[in-house]
Amino acid sequence: MTSTAPASRAPRLLAPAYAATTIGMFALVAFSAFEATAVTTVMPTVARDLDGLGLYALSFAAPLASGVVGMVAAGARSDRRGPVAPLVVSLVLFSVGLVVCGLAPTMEVLVAGRVLQGLGAGAMTVCLYVVVGLGFPAALQPALFASFAAAWVLPTLFGPALAAYVAHLLGWRWVFLGVVVLVAVATVLIVPALRGITPLDGDGPTPWGRLAWSVVGAVAVLALELLGSHHGAAAVAAVAAFVLVVLALQRLLPAGSLVGRRGLPAVVATRGLFSASFFCVEAYIVYVLQDHWGLTPGTAGLALTGVGLSWAGASQVQARLGDRVSNTAAMVWGSALVAAGTLALAAVVRVDLPWALAMASYVVAGAGMGFGYPRTSVAMLAASTDADRGFNSSALSVADSLGGAIALSVSGVAFAAASRAGVDAFLAVFVIALALGALAVVTATRTGVSGAAAPSSA
Repeated sequence: MTSTAPASRAPRLLAPAYAATTIGMFALVAFSAFEATAVTTVMPTVARDLDGLGLYALSFAAPLASGVVGMVAAGARSDRRGPVAPLVVSLVLFSVGLVVCGLAPTMEVLVAGRVLQGLGAGAMTVCLYVVVGLGFPAALQPALFASFAAAWVLPTLFGPALAAYVAHLLGWRWVFLGVVVLVAVATVLIVPALRGITPLDGDGPTPWGRLAWSVVGAVAVLALELLGSHHGAAAVAAVAAFVLVVLALQRLLPAGSLVGRRGLPAVVATRGLFSASFFCVEAYIVYVLQDHWGLTPGTAGLALTGVGLSWAGASQVQARLGDRVSNTAAMVWGSALVAAGTLALAAVVRVDLPWALAMASYVVAGAGMGFGYPRTSVAMLAASTDADRGFNSSALSVADSLGGAIALSVSGVAFAAASRAGVDAFLAVFVIALALGALAVVTATRTGVSGAAAPSSA
């Protein structure tokens, strides 16, 4: 009888060597997701309490815009010196931003805190991905990324209700301040893994031009919302800010993205329009449910729970379908569902139908995101080569964040203008979101990839 050596066991995420780091990284992603969900739930209350409804949209646009700067800066630093230092800085910025928001005496200070949060969150996301690449074997990386996705979905199940409860029991400030403690606990868990990462000694050039344009784009997006609702010189400055946003995007995205050129540029454009349309609705869904139907924050937050489930479910469906549905078809159907859900929501608000239909419409839009949004990443990778994969991956994230930030800034201007004109301000916002969703359908039809596209020449 011959004997064979026992097969080596496959590595596990919760094996002693990886357990603390896995749990810590999962917790950081989950707490970041919880904070985003919780803030959406309580922000109408915050804005009313601080007499800052005029800055409501900016409170959502600010972290998206500043997050782009964090992503670019952390990515460059991680490539040259490793992820440890930028991750530590990102956690400090995120936590300081939470404290500033929690103690904010005015809406202006809260928006400043949201800028710090965005810088930290954007950098943290990039750094965690680098830590995965350096600290985990390739066999474990797919499972870890899947856990990150779950970490974003789980907070939608309990986040809105918990945030509403905390706001009712202790006040909305503890929705921000309480997360600081959770982030500290998660940080302690990943410290051992960070100590084991050897600093890099890269000598590549720092992409100062790209970093500078990310700052220009972020500042211009915020200026657009602040100045767009004014007249005279301020209105002229708002137009100049919009021009700067366009110039920044031309430098940060593949050439042709702003016009949806066929192939990779259309993929990037579709990703940006997905985010612009959906997150524009997300920022106002809890607000409109409270304002039009008088729902409590906890009940209105159920819309966020429903959309989290529909997004996750539709994402699983598209994954199981695999090659039976092309990337282009998935993006077309996904963007069509986003547009259809937004149209239905606008109709419900216009006709004043029951609030359950408003929630259901939003859930349909979430299913569209789940079905089409993941395929933008797949299509981007299919169109990339070793020479431009990093640039294209970064461009997709930039389109994601700045697309949402621009839409929120424009919607804030439209909301203020509609309110002054005495028309339904929410309807104005949802019409903008619908137009963006319709554009996403158009660009999605142009995402068929025959080869890699060249990056921006800037």
